[in-house]
Amino acid sequence: MEPSRIALLSVLSNALIVLLKIIVGIYTGSIAVLSEAIHSSIDLMASAITFFSVRLSNRPADKIHPYGHGKVENISGTIETLLIFVAGIWIIYECANKLVRLEPVQLPLLGVLVMLLGAALNFFVSGIIRKSAERTHSVAMKSNAFHLVTDVYTSLGVAAGLLLAGLTGWSFFDPAIGIVLAFFIMFEAAKLIRESFPPLMDARLLPKEERRIRRIIESHQKEYIEFHNFRTRRSGHDVYIEFHLVVPSHLEIDTVDELCDRMEDDIKKEIPNAQILIHSEPEHERLNHH
Repeated sequence: MEPSRIALLSVLSNALIVLLKIIVGIYTGSIAVLSEAIHSSIDLMASAITFFSVRLSNRPADKIHPYGHGKVENISGTIETLLIFVAGIWIIYECANKLVRLEPVQLPLLGVLVMLLGAALNFFVSGIIRKSAERTHSVAMKSNAFHLVTDVYTSLGVAAGLLLAGLTGWSFFDPAIGIVLAFFIMFEAAKLIRESFPPLMDARLLPKEERRIRRIIESHQKEYIEFHNFRTRRSGHDVYIEFHLVVPSHLEIDTVDELCDRMEDDIKKEIPNAQILIHSEPEHERLNHH
């Protein structure tokens, strides 16, 4: 299934879940269910952002954007993560108000049923999105999958709180669990933003990723003298790699080009979405520079 269709599936499933949670939250008077409706509304917004960002990021490079549109995904992932923080703060505020004015929850089992239904649907859809994100290295889809997984956890937590409230008659379980879950999703969002935001600043790849690339280059070390000015960055699902390759002065241009082609092919076997720029220079140029 294409990434854009998978993103659309997330939009449609979230729209259904939001509608159910709002109706049941108002009917039962459960602040936890209504808080979950708010959380799922944020997920719906995130899914819509993902849908449009995936379609836009897949556009080829053009005159205005010679490096492509990959960073749209990083922008999307960052916005989605910030939306999680907004949802968390909103949920804490609503639950705190409910703790001050405790009211019994009507028909808690109905709320439990809707929460379990929403958790099951999001678990299924998040699995599809996560596999697609891993296959395409899409930051936006990975963020979206994370949104849905947090919704699974929070829905199960709310279901447990409603069940306890129904069995014990203690209404404080409803808002208390909502607050705990809000802090949980905000903590997880803080970890996710560390992945989506750095590429916007052209941060280098992770050390382990760079070591893997260096090992591939060094596997050809008998054919060149040295390499330097090694730089990497990520833009959406694309990885940009560039370096200067110093070669013996006696090598023909065709031989150097063939060496660079083999290096690029070997790197792309490990990183299919790599965009590689190799600047070759004869040894005498390096000596002149020094």
